[in-house]
Amino acid sequence: MVRPPLGEAQGWCVRATSGRLEGEWVLAYKRKLHSPRPLAWLGNAINLTERDPMSSVTSTLPTKGLEGIVATNSSICYIDGDRGVLAYRGIDIHELADHSNFEETCYLLWFGRLPNRAELMDLRGRLAQERHLDPAVVQFLRDVPRSALPMDVLRTAVSSLAFYDADNSKNDHDANVRKAIRLTSQIAMIVAAYDRIRKGKPVVEADRSISHAANFLLQLNGTRPSATAERALDIALILHADHELNASTFAARVTAATLSDMHSSITSAIGALKGPLHGGANEAVFRILQTIDREKADPVEYVRSMLAQKKKVPGFGHRVYHTEDPRATHLRVMSRDLGQSSGQPQWYGMSEKIEQFVKAEKKLNANVDFYSASTYHTLGIDEDLFTPIFAVSRISGWAAHVIEQLDDNRLIRPRAEYLGPDYPNRYVAMEKRG
Repeated sequence: MVRPPLGEAQGWCVRATSGRLEGEWVLAYKRKLHSPRPLAWLGNAINLTERDPMSSVTSTLPTKGLEGIVATNSSICYIDGDRGVLAYRGIDIHELADHSNFEETCYLLWFGRLPNRAELMDLRGRLAQERHLDPAVVQFLRDVPRSALPMDVLRTAVSSLAFYDADNSKNDHDANVRKAIRLTSQIAMIVAAYDRIRKGKPVVEADRSISHAANFLLQLNGTRPSATAERALDIALILHADHELNASTFAARVTAATLSDMHSSITSAIGALKGPLHGGANEAVFRILQTIDREKADPVEYVRSMLAQKKKVPGFGHRVYHTEDPRATHLRVMSRDLGQSSGQPQWYGMSEKIEQFVKAEKKLNANVDFYSASTYHTLGIDEDLFTPIFAVSRISGWAAHVIEQLDDNRLIRPRAEYLGPDYPNRYVAMEKRG
């Protein structure tokens, strides 16, 4: 249905079902904006000219947290929460995790299709070429307090990268693709370099001959990773690369929609990702595992006590998925295999017992955060780097969404359903106030 231009319609009928009432949400337009009002179904045409003194525009009933609201069109990511499907450009995440690599996934997200061999090698080369930071950015990492949270450091460092970007003043499609490539390489370097600096260790030079995942682990730990560790991180980066309109991606698109730049958009995304309800859940999962390990507690009894105290167990349930999060399927196996190969099987063992208990007790499935906690730990990654590593991957999806937004832009400006005092709420002089 095409909405008539504002001011031209006396009555516009939209059929909807809301709760107990099925009928017509009628929105009347004539200079003023109006809330939908449920009326009994009266046929195919209703002409409504009477208008309420208070009104605003909504085309659907508002939901808390915009749950279930479709906010834009996109060709990047497909999710079917009922069937547990996640796909990038239509390709199932299981196929990508089994057969692809992070660089190829980046190409798929940015260019809309899988690359041929030459195109993939070219992208690998461009990512490798961008594995450098301006000395001023490295000095910033040295100057920040050692107590600074890595996510705060990353947010500010990414913003500063714009000063040294050759395409800083450009906002066209090709320039934004170049920025996406730079940022993907640079964010990984920032996370690794800051962790080394805060621990008093030397910053490791990038190796342009190895994969993105292998180079990150090299710069983080100072040694080349095993093939198992490299592949585990590579798969984790694929799994976290995009997830439709999650909070950080939506923040990036809102910023881009103002015709701001790529760096500002990604900085907005990082700010949203920092929140514990978005990117920080796997940190909370590992803190629980650490406590159980330290206290030699029974994992099931520990979580049972949490539930008895009405505490939320992080890493379970999802706003979109009503079945198992498809990303958790792979991370569960990675956690098990890495635990065995690294001699740290206890983290997977505890996680497995907790998952089985919560699923039986609360009918909740593990989400992407639950097994990523033990996976990242066995890769030698500190707990407070879990969320920054989320950004190391998600920059690929963020950038794809910023490019898509700017390629066909319209300012994102929703409306709110007003619930305050009725209009007109008259001003009362100071001397007459109680």
